[in-house]
Amino acid sequence: MNGTAEHALTDAAAAVESASAPVARILGSSSLRLWGMSSAERLRRSLARAGVTDIRPWDGLVQTGRRHLLVRDDHVFDAVLIADLARAADTVLTGEDGRPVAAIVGPGQAAAAAELLAAGGPVPAGLRTVTPGTLSTAYNNALRKREAPYLLPLDEGSLPAVERRMFAGSYKGVTDLVTKYVWPAPALRVTRWCAEHGITPNAVTWLSLVLVILAMAAFWHGWFLPGLAMAWGMTFLDTVDGKLARVTLTSTKLGNVFDHGIDLVHPPFWYWAWMVGLSAVGLPLEQTWLVLGVVVAGYVLQRLQEGLFIALFGIEIHIWRRFDSWFRLITARRNPNLLLLTVGALAGRPDLGMLAVAWWTAASLLVHTVQIVQAFIARRHGPIASWLAR
Repeated sequence: MNGTAEHALTDAAAAVESASAPVARILGSSSLRLWGMSSAERLRRSLARAGVTDIRPWDGLVQTGRRHLLVRDDHVFDAVLIADLARAADTVLTGEDGRPVAAIVGPGQAAAAAELLAAGGPVPAGLRTVTPGTLSTAYNNALRKREAPYLLPLDEGSLPAVERRMFAGSYKGVTDLVTKYVWPAPALRVTRWCAEHGITPNAVTWLSLVLVILAMAAFWHGWFLPGLAMAWGMTFLDTVDGKLARVTLTSTKLGNVFDHGIDLVHPPFWYWAWMVGLSAVGLPLEQTWLVLGVVVAGYVLQRLQEGLFIALFGIEIHIWRRFDSWFRLITARRNPNLLLLTVGALAGRPDLGMLAVAWWTAASLLVHTVQIVQAFIARRHGPIASWLAR
């Protein structure tokens, strides 16, 4: 096929996709800003991510032949609600008070729907009424949690609570104990500051990469406590960049690869540098290469086990059963291992901290192996599904 024909097919496919997407019209003129942007701008970003490209304020003009998605800008919509509305038809979304706040209708009902959203009144015939809970599922596979989608009225008094709810909605439900219990409060403040000052998630990720390198250099020279301070700073920024991307709707595929690539690659280099640092301070381990081999190979094998579980059973190993989600809090990943290293360094025995990491890595590898075997057995009785989705 020549290049001209390929471009023609691509253009035709894009035209079909554009024709199937609704047009979006935003009602209202809220002046409040959340996460550094207006409510209307956040709606535009949500709509664009849902595949809607024709987005304008409501001007009373109706475009024939297209569905119309109308939304009020004095409410904050979970991104999943916008995405599900964009795929729906003849539907009115109401808030907790029963007042309509968004609608997806045909062109013949666009004016009536706009009047309904602006002034209230009875829902026009032929339209179904839904709430957030009936429109969208509470299970979020990407964030590994079960949580009702939010739809929040926005005013001056509710703004701080709205931002807190949006931030909570951006958090993964199944993660390690530091990320889950220690970082949320300070990460909320730093994320808000970054959003208000226009700092991008990628800028935060670049800073975390700098801390990765500095921590490794410190470990290499045996400066364990300064290195740990930088390492913990990196893990904190690793929390901030993802949350900042989600609350500002600025995540990109490239940024996601950049962030997760750093997360995936750097831990073995820290462990290697720590082992070199032990020799630098006169505390070399007798079986240096054996311990390092257990820690690094165990880390790699665990990540391979996680990928294997997804390939075999279609879900992440940490969201299958309640135990699996609980074990993710403490399994031998970066943050729990850093806790062991921190305890050892504070006690003046960084060598024992690394030995603890080696033993815990081996134990965690064994637990994951048992989980995979159990999943094979369980699959004989039916498909494997996350307990969060039940």
